[in-house]
Amino acid sequence: MKSGAYARGGLTRGDNQASDHDMGWKEKEVPCGIVAEDHAALTIPFGSSYTTRDFIVDALTAKWEAMPEQEKADTRLMQLTMDHGPESSGRRTQVLSRRVPRADAMHKPMQLLDYPPYHRKDNPIERCGGSLELKWNGTQLTDAETMLEWAKNMTWKGMRPVVALSRKAYAKGIALGKAAMQAVAARLKRDLTLPKYDIVIHPASTA
Repeated sequence: MKSGAYARGGLTRGDNQASDHDMGWKEKEVPCGIVAEDHAALTIPFGSSYTTRDFIVDALTAKWEAMPEQEKADTRLMQLTMDHGPESSGRRTQVLSRRVPRADAMHKPMQLLDYPPYHRKDNPIERCGGSLELKWNGTQLTDAETMLEWAKNMTWKGMRPVVALSRKAYAKGIALGKAAMQAVAARLKRDLTLPKYDIVIHPASTA
C-alpha cells in the first residue's frame, strides 16, 4: 500500500481532489492479515519494508505472544492456513527454517496448510482484505498513521481488528544452503498425498 495524496479515480470522499496515479508516494506499508477462523478475530500487522518470509513469521510470532496464557495452554495444535504465496510456500527454505524453532519455542506441533494455486479466493483472509479495501476506498491515505486509523475502524464479522505497524527493515532473497536445509527438512513431516501443501512440525521434545 503506497501512501500519498492520491485515490482511485482521482476523487476522494467529499469535495477534495486527489491524484489518480501513485507518483510521488511518500511511504509504502505492507499488510499481513491474520484471522482466527474459530472466533473470527482479525489482526492486521503492517510492515514498512517488504512482505518477506521473515516479516510473516514475525507477525505470527507476535500474534502468538499476545494470546492469553490460558488460550496458549489450551492450544494442542497450531494450525496455519496460508494462501500459497511466494513468501509462505512449503518449498521456501527461509520460511521453513524460521518455523521449526518457533514450534520448539511454543512446545506445540505446528501444521502448515497452503491453499493450492488458484484457490486463494477460498481463504477467509482474502475476504478480510476485500473488506479493508471497501473501507478506505476513495480515501486519501496520505501517511501511515492515516492508513492505520482507517484499518482500525473497519469491521470483520462485527468486530474491529487489532492493527499494528512495524518499522523493522527486512531483506529480500534470504535462502538456506543445501546443508542447512537438510537439517530443517529432517524436522518436517510432509503429507504423502499433498507434500507441498500439508506439513507438520513437531517440537523437538516430542519429535
